[in-house]
This record gives sequence, structure tokens and C-alpha cells, in this order.
Amino acid sequence: MFTAPPGYQPIYGPSVPYTGPIFGGLRAGMSLYIQGSIPHHITRFAVNLQCGEFDGCDIALHFNPRFDGWDKVVFNTFQNGEWEDQDKIHEMPFSKGEAFEMVIAVTPEGYQINVNGKEFYMYKHRMPLDRVSALHIAGDVTVQSINIIGPMPYSGMVPGGMSPKRTIIIKGMLPYGANRFAINFMVSRSRDVAFHLNVRLEDGIVVRNSQIGGDWGQEERELSFNPFQEGQYFDISIRCGNQRFKVFVNGQHLCNFFHRVQPFTQIDLLEIEGDSQLSYIHF
Repeated sequence: MFTAPPGYQPIYGPSVPYTGPIFGGLRAGMSLYIQGSIPHHITRFAVNLQCGEFDGCDIALHFNPRFDGWDKVVFNTFQNGEWEDQDKIHEMPFSKGEAFEMVIAVTPEGYQINVNGKEFYMYKHRMPLDRVSALHIAGDVTVQSINIIGPMPYSGMVPGGMSPKRTIIIKGMLPYGANRFAINFMVSRSRDVAFHLNVRLEDGIVVRNSQIGGDWGQEERELSFNPFQEGQYFDISIRCGNQRFKVFVNGQHLCNFFHRVQPFTQIDLLEIEGDSQLSYIHF
């Protein structure tokens, strides 16, 4: 189950070509997360961030992978009735016949495009962000889901509260210049923090703790490795067991955190804050 901030409901299995609104427009800190697959017989497809939902409207970002024997991705902007100078990247992050995950992270400088967890290209803004009002996808591509994610901080109820074997997945990216971000599993009625996961990039540590009755407990800092780096995509999976939380990052076990709040089933609120851009949250 995906839980989006208000106004950002996921779209599943849209037909292509697809055109849909971006409610409230774009601003720095937002991300667009697209899951799809590339057919074997592809020539090209395009993802456009547009200033309207009609043919001929201005396009702030034109992202156009071309499989033409000289595989490349073309970036461009269309305004005042004409295309501007192309940015051509002679590298292809997509593979024929394979699924993909694509994130467009909106930054103050431009659109950071990441494909399958890897940075691909930063396309600098050529027109104001607040003009963008729609997403358009066309060409040889199948789309499974589209998620438009609002900026941090994130706060959302855990439907039904925590329970044994429940797994929460948090995907996102740490932009360059990020210092820290924190994930808090909380009890909404008391505001106690049952599990605080604090990534401190400047210190190279991941601190785990709890705050009960306003008091912080004993910090846990030991780790065999630290997977978090500036400019990197992350995939965090947090599993709730009867005795502890188990944390996995990018498929590797990072740490355990034994429950300090009992019963742990009263944990019903997730808050995320700090210098990260979220792709999605899956309960």
C-alpha cells in the first residue's frame, strides 16, 4: 500500500500516451517516481514536464531516450513555439525488455534524473518551476505507476499501527550538500519516539535511539558499514518483529533495534525529516 501526502495520489497502469495534471505545480524538494518497462522493439519514448495539457504547450523538461543504433538520451525545452538547444547524452540507462525505476528529483538548480538507483543527468532549469502543471509520457514504454511526492518533512499515520512482520519501505535520494535526515516511528497520542533512525552524513554515522516521556535513551551507533552518501539513491526496508526492528538498506542488513516501547502495536505514526528527497513510502 502506498500512502501519499494529500493531493499526491499514485496512478497505476496508465495507458500511453498519458497526460495528467501535477496538482499545485512543482517546487524544489518534490520528486516524480515512475515505474515501467521497456519493450524489446523500442525506438524511443519521452517524458515531458509541461506547462499545460494541450498540444503545442511549453515544455520545461523533455526527456527523450532514443534507441536508434546510436543510443542516446536527448534533453530539451520547448517554449515560444520552438525547441531550444538539445543536451545529448550518449549513454543509455534503460535496457530493452527490462523494467526500470526512474526518479525526477526537483532541485533549485534543475531536474536530477536517476534511473535504477543511479544518477544519470542533471538538466538545469530553463524556465520557472511554477509554470509546470502537467506530466506527459509518450512512445514505446509501458508504465506501471506514477507517484508525485511532496517535499519534506513527511508525516503520515501507519494504517492499523505496527504489527509483527509488517515491513515499511522508504525510497529516496540524498542530494548533494545533505547533512542529515531522520526517520521516526512514533506513538501519536503521546508523541513518544519509539524508534529514531538518524543518518548524519557529516559525521559518517547512523544513530539509533528512542525518546520516551521527553527523555532520550541510550544511543546506538555501532555499524559494520554505512550505506548513506550524498548524491546517492537509497532503499530502506524496516521490518517489525516481536522483539525488534530490523533495518535493511539497498538489500543489505544494516542494524537491529530492540523495542523500547511496549506494546509496540501502539506505534502508529511515521515522520521523516531532514535533507532527503523521498521517492515513495510503502506500508
